[in-house]
Amino acid sequence: MRIPYSLLLALAAFVFTFALTPLVRLLALKVGALDRPGPRRVHTEPVPTLGGLAFAAAYLITLYGAFALPGPPSLLDIRAVFGFSLAAIPILLLGVADDLRGAPPWLKLLVQALAACILYAFGFGVPILTNPFGGSVGAGMLNLPFTVLWVVIVINAINLIDGLDGLAAGVVMIACATLWFAAREHGDFYIMFLASPLIGAMLAFLRFNFPPARIFMGDTGSQFLGLALAAISLLENRKGTATVTLLFPLVAMGVPIADSAVAFVRRLVRGQPVFRADSEHIHHRLLRLGLSSRSAVLVLWYLSAYLGVMAVVLAALPRTYAWLIVLLLALGLFFAFEVLEFIDRKLRDRGRSGAEPPER
Repeated sequence: MRIPYSLLLALAAFVFTFALTPLVRLLALKVGALDRPGPRRVHTEPVPTLGGLAFAAAYLITLYGAFALPGPPSLLDIRAVFGFSLAAIPILLLGVADDLRGAPPWLKLLVQALAACILYAFGFGVPILTNPFGGSVGAGMLNLPFTVLWVVIVINAINLIDGLDGLAAGVVMIACATLWFAAREHGDFYIMFLASPLIGAMLAFLRFNFPPARIFMGDTGSQFLGLALAAISLLENRKGTATVTLLFPLVAMGVPIADSAVAFVRRLVRGQPVFRADSEHIHHRLLRLGLSSRSAVLVLWYLSAYLGVMAVVLAALPRTYAWLIVLLLALGLFFAFEVLEFIDRKLRDRGRSGAEPPER
């Protein structure tokens, strides 16, 4: 029986990540790249970071190896992969610097915008704005600003949700699987080609990152993953093949993006710096409700999987069913806000009663 090419790519990235992660862990220990316990941390012992270097290298090795060997990628234009690689260089350098010594928010935004501009120069972008009720219009001069905004949003969404062992890796794996299925429906092999190895890489990294984690991906990994997800969704949008272009990847990545949006509004309303870290993200709230780290991760994975399925459904529906798309999105938003309200209400009740949270 012939093995699907996407599965071969995923297996290759899995093997490379599985082999490289222990080596990167030793490197992190040697250079002192450790994430130490703190008020916003869940772990109680220092954990090596820089894990993103392992799966970033595995991902790029798999992509370029596929182009070097006979197979379907020989029919693809390597320019997009080359552009992504160039955009990933400043992101990885920034991530390593941040994991070792920290980096100011303005520098992060500057480097993220630079990476977005590199992607734009190599054909990634938002050239078409699609109306879910029918019709579309060219973005024109707004193409570049929309591209930069999208890349910055996705990178920071993944970065902010990386607060529990295995959470970001699992959410990214689910989002990539969603993009892969949507691309399969549209017959877009390039998206499948880019998404498949990321799925395999995340699955392998979870072997070391699932609670209790032996290594963290760090900002090196979370920003690289955000860039990869942003690039894949932009590449799909470039062809204008998606039913609602960037809307379905937005739904697929609903958990990190919604959490980031709520955090932004919360800090803005309180008059706090919008980039200042806090302990009010959804995973922190689940922990304060008494869930273990592992249970909280599984709950958010489940929610991500649900949104992923909804995204695939939305991408497959014809535009004549736009009213159904709007209804499903409205129901999803209502459910998400109800969950947040339930968590806040429980926390307020617990604060009034003075009850101690159950041991984890």
